[in-house]
Amino acid sequence: MGQKVLFFGDVGIDDTIALLYAYLSNEIDVIGIVACYGNVPKQQTANNVRYLLKEVGRTDIPVMGGAEKPMTGEVPVFYPDVHGPEGLGPITPPTNHSPPLENFFQVIPLIEKYDDLVIVNVGRMTSLATLFLLYPEKMERINAFYVMGGAFNVPGNVTPSAEANFHADPVAANIVMRYAQNVNLFPLNVTQSAIITPGMVDYIDSKGKSDLIKPLLDYYYFEFYQKKVPGLGGSPVHDAATIMAVVHPELFTFFETPVAVEIDGVARGLSIGDFRQSFEQEEFDGRPVQNVAIKLDYFNFYRYFMEIMTGDSF
Repeated sequence: MGQKVLFFGDVGIDDTIALLYAYLSNEIDVIGIVACYGNVPKQQTANNVRYLLKEVGRTDIPVMGGAEKPMTGEVPVFYPDVHGPEGLGPITPPTNHSPPLENFFQVIPLIEKYDDLVIVNVGRMTSLATLFLLYPEKMERINAFYVMGGAFNVPGNVTPSAEANFHADPVAANIVMRYAQNVNLFPLNVTQSAIITPGMVDYIDSKGKSDLIKPLLDYYYFEFYQKKVPGLGGSPVHDAATIMAVVHPELFTFFETPVAVEIDGVARGLSIGDFRQSFEQEEFDGRPVQNVAIKLDYFNFYRYFMEIMTGDSF
């Protein structure tokens, strides 16, 4: 089997693409999924995960219930215009097949079981931050963290300065950046380049490995991005790019810097890193140095993504 992955997500469209990629890859083995609020409420996320696992024949994977609201204590804001009313674009998953969720703290036996475990977090960081607050020694067992979040030196996607995962719970994002070691962070300015074009979708669909790709990307996500970012040329799969880095880190150029997150005010969710290359890199505020992706090798991203999703060689 492949690299063991514990997946944290608010499963909407791009989370689903990431999980489908993992399912079709022999190099990634998802051993548990934590369903959190984010794109949709937690219970809908859980229902989407159950639906997806049933579709791919992996109902053996445990699904734990994560956070329902952010550490800020605010009522979560959802984004049906991005991911659809149920989180899966035009797809309405049935609700009569969802067994009760595993208790969130069942992640601890999973962490204890595997010596080579990595965590992939592609949604709000509330659940992950909770583990750092309650089980700091257990979290030292995690080999690495792959986190989709932030936006460095570019506009955000929910405010002029902030990306959605950092903005929705900046307190949690700050905790993760403060206490996690060996974070590989994939910000909006890099994942926005992980484009899947309509032509790619048509070719993947013709191979028949999954009948979810086309309705998710072509019939909903692509249309949203055409309105939001005219001329983008396709659908950015932020979360798929993040999980691909688990086995293909060479796709990215990284810059080492501590990371902090602005908690409130007009700059809430702002990603702060030290990109002054003329200065010697040092920690600030006692924060560890993290690996921040600053560039994507799109040619090989395209090749690896298409090979896994179609079974063809590129």
